[in-house]
Amino acid sequence: MLEIEKLNVFHGNLQVVWDLSLSVKSGELVTLIGPNGAGKTSTVETIIGLNRRAKGSIRFGGEEILGVRPHKIFGKGIALVPEQREIFPKMRVSENLQLGAHGRPNWEKKLEHVFSLFPILSERERQVAGTLSGGEQQMLAIGRALMSEPRMLILDEPSTGLSPLLVGQVFRSLEQLGREGMTVLLLEQNVRNALELCSRGYVLENGRIVLQGKTRDLLHDPHIERAYLGI
Repeated sequence: MLEIEKLNVFHGNLQVVWDLSLSVKSGELVTLIGPNGAGKTSTVETIIGLNRRAKGSIRFGGEEILGVRPHKIFGKGIALVPEQREIFPKMRVSENLQLGAHGRPNWEKKLEHVFSLFPILSERERQVAGTLSGGEQQMLAIGRALMSEPRMLILDEPSTGLSPLLVGQVFRSLEQLGREGMTVLLLEQNVRNALELCSRGYVLENGRIVLQGKTRDLLHDPHIERAYLGI
């Protein structure tokens, strides 16, 4: 579904990603892991059209999207859950979710699905979003993205700032989405959780892919164990 080949990304005159290639097949959960500053967010910003200072190829559903404007990429079926969540804090939970539907028909049915995935949002439906806990806001951000019925969901560091209990809840919801056939690209610093959730992974360090493969193999890779798992 998503094919990236030899992607080079720039911020001004500064290059931040070198010759990055990765793929995500339909219905697959893939993770891109790496430390802060590795280039993960820059890669995602380029995929969704926010950063157009790039060379290489990004194809989605067989169509080249590098350089395409963000709203058109969104219309093709890529939804992003950003690291900062970016919910509308003064609007109610239900209003945030309805905005995610962007006028799509049968949004009430999609809302039922989001509430089944995150029951706490159903309980908080009329609550102002800015008063939710950090974990609840993350669930709302994911739910809002799902309301657009995306073909692929990209999540940028969904565990940031969450307690271990809430991280577990968020990752269980992602596991359920995987069982339902959602295609997911997960950017995450919580390496163990990301590798245990996804089927394949890529390791990005200093703007370059240094490791890739099945996650069960990456979990036992000496570099991963030493650099990310503290083994």
